[in-house]
Amino acid sequence: MGRSMETSDLRIALFSGNYNYTRDGANQALNRLVRSLLDKGAAVRVYSPKVDNPDFEATGDLVNLPNIPMPVKGRGEYRLPLRLGRSVRRDLERFQPNIVHLSSPDPAGHAALSWAQDHDIPVLASVHTRFETYPRYYGLAFTEPWVVGILKRFYNRCDALVAPSQSMIDKLLAMEMHDDIALWSRGVDRTIFSSDRRDLAWRRSLGLADDDVAIVFLGRLVMEKGLDVFAESIVQLRKRQVPHKVLVIGDGPARQWFEDALPGGIFAGFKTGPELGQALASGDIFFNPSVTETFGNVTLEAMACGLPVVAAGATGASSLVEDNVTGRLVPLQGKKGAEAPDSVGLAEAMAPYCTDKDLRAAHGAAGEKRSLDYSWEAINQVVADTYIRLVEDRRALQAAEETQIIAAGRS
Repeated sequence: MGRSMETSDLRIALFSGNYNYTRDGANQALNRLVRSLLDKGAAVRVYSPKVDNPDFEATGDLVNLPNIPMPVKGRGEYRLPLRLGRSVRRDLERFQPNIVHLSSPDPAGHAALSWAQDHDIPVLASVHTRFETYPRYYGLAFTEPWVVGILKRFYNRCDALVAPSQSMIDKLLAMEMHDDIALWSRGVDRTIFSSDRRDLAWRRSLGLADDDVAIVFLGRLVMEKGLDVFAESIVQLRKRQVPHKVLVIGDGPARQWFEDALPGGIFAGFKTGPELGQALASGDIFFNPSVTETFGNVTLEAMACGLPVVAAGATGASSLVEDNVTGRLVPLQGKKGAEAPDSVGLAEAMAPYCTDKDLRAAHGAAGEKRSLDYSWEAINQVVADTYIRLVEDRRALQAAEETQIIAAGRS
């Protein structure tokens, strides 16, 4: 009997629609995963669009996928991988992966899935976002059933899935996307995100007084992050004459729209590393109205910074925020499958935090304590263990088929 497989035996071909050219939560998680795998002796080859000036340096070897600018208004900074291409296929043949990891259901991801199946290689897909919800932000809500059908076919052709929250796993199971789904959660970098990073001098430099209550938005400024709901909730707060300020951390194509919708808002721009931790910890309430998240890295980071969180009760946040303990979860409204955040309910949930300093402190401290449960090392080992399980299962199946062939030849 051979020895058990180890992480160092893995040869992983990872496909990503955006590995490093535009920074986001998904590719930060993928780069951390690759670093963890490389440190444990695994071989990793990453296939993703390459650009001249990416947002950050890629972890591991990166091979370019044929691509075009994303053909969606307001998303031109993203690239759409079109196919594998002859050079990529040759590179895959030379690399000889024993597992293929797909992180995006784009055309190249579909092609990579077919290539893996043709070569009898198991496939793991990671789910990073609620792709089926995106059309509603671009006037294409009528296409959601079609998108769901494509996703369902894609994910069910894979051997297994990993998703970053239990609420997202439950959603995928209910949508019959797959029945083998493991939890690949997210961690938080405590050298960056901590309540100790709060900086009153930095706040003052932006015009925030020490006793101002700053409601924070953090993320890429694109409509699918719920910018419209955020803005409408702030309008509702203002109607109630609840004292507050708005602090926006991030940048993106919808910045001008957001500035127009939030007169008087403070826009701190894009931040990363220690500057991001400083900015986030210097807020007072974190508000996340998005329903497209599968986990919500920013929510966990805000909790680590000691901020109470008010969030729409959607996938991701509902697995992180404990209602009335670390913040507030506001139920979605509407018919199942087309539910949306309730701006009035969100405003009413935020109002007590704006006026009750002790409540903010208690729920913020509870969130910071809960964030300590998220360790990157243990979290990334889950993915490595899933790779190993799929490879060993495939080898066992291949061995059984060979035995049957031999037995049939002797009979």
